[in-house]
Amino acid sequence: MNAAVEIITGIMLVVGASFALVASIGIIRLKDVYMRMHAASKAGTLGSGVMLLALAVHAGDLAVVTRAIAGVVFFLLTAPISAHLLAKAAYAAGYRPCADTKEDALAKTVRPKS
Repeated sequence: MNAAVEIITGIMLVVGASFALVASIGIIRLKDVYMRMHAASKAGTLGSGVMLLALAVHAGDLAVVTRAIAGVVFFLLTAPISAHLLAKAAYAAGYRPCADTKEDALAKTVRPKS
């Protein structure tokens, strides 16, 4: 295998793993469910996507590249939508943003469960 491809793959894996690490630290350290979901959906999706693209670069086989790109597209389509729906359901269930959140944009539109 070409040394340049191995170096690019290694760099992409380190970058993807770094984003996954940032996502996991965000899940542990952030204050409320909304901030945690944001860290998990954004940084986690980016980290997983970059690592799948590293797999595609390393494999060089069209079937593997196609599956890896399909996985990235799947992550990009599902993670933000599911995080949005979970956040909206959490808000409707009564979980309010922490004090660090300056503006509660849903306060006038979503009614909490009684």
